[in-house]
Order: sequence, then structure tokens, then C-alpha cells
Amino acid sequence: MISTRPICTEDIELVCRHREQMFRESDAPGRTEEILETQTAHFRSWLARHLGDGSYFGYVVEDRGKPIAGIGLMTIEWPPGPSHPTQDRRGYVLNVFVEPSHRKQGIAKALMDRADQEFARRGVAFVILHATKMGRPLYEQLGWSVTSEMAKSLC
Repeated sequence: MISTRPICTEDIELVCRHREQMFRESDAPGRTEEILETQTAHFRSWLARHLGDGSYFGYVVEDRGKPIAGIGLMTIEWPPGPSHPTQDRRGYVLNVFVEPSHRKQGIAKALMDRADQEFARRGVAFVILHATKMGRPLYEQLGWSVTSEMAKSLC
């Protein structure tokens, strides 16, 4: 029996494991185990703080009480721009992960639909995410479009 519940502070290790596995499976270069372990150690304390104050929220999907998927959501301050000319915030989707045993069953789509509903409930009209190669087809099917964002590491 599949069920969905809000994420809570007791899910910190689950989210860390999902996030680390998501990056491990992604198509980006330079993701060594050492970097992933370091990232997770710092993410764990960040996540505890943001789950605690409610600025990181989301959902966990369970199959017979066992977590099989999750999604993280945030509302971030952002200046009004052409995509959201009257709002000073954006929704942000992160840490979308479905266990390999449960992929291709519509779970990620259901989580994304739930995210849309949650952002709408919070009055957020524009949402962003960073897609892995594996996730990109689903997001495009759901109406997401590629943007011109670029990145540069300064360290």
C-alpha cells in the first residue's frame, strides 16, 4: 500500500541518503565519493536547521511503511523578474528521488503534482529546479522548460 506524508525531522538520514544517491546517479562529472561524503555531512546540519524552522518542506512516499521516494521544497527570496513580475520569491524543487525498485510507476510524477499543489497553496507562481539527465524527460512532460542559467565555482 503506497501512501504519502509530509517530511519531518525524523527523515534527515533518509533525505541525506536519497540526495547522495541522486548525485551518485547523476550525469555530472567530478562527483567522487569523498566529495559526496563531505557534501552530505554539511547538508545534514543544514537540513536539520531548515526542517526545524519549516523553510525546507516536502513529502515522503512509503510502501507498506517503508520510505521509497521523496521530494524537497523551498520558497526562496528572489527579485521580481519577467517570469514572476509581481512576486519576490520562487519555489524551488530539490532532492527528488525514487528508489530503483519503484521507478517508472508514476511516483515522481505524483510527487511533482503534489509540489505544484503545495506551491499554489502558498501563493507561489514560479518554480525552478535543476534536472539530472534522468529526470529531464519527466519534467519536460510536466511542462517544465530549459532556462539559460549558468554556474561557476569560485573555490
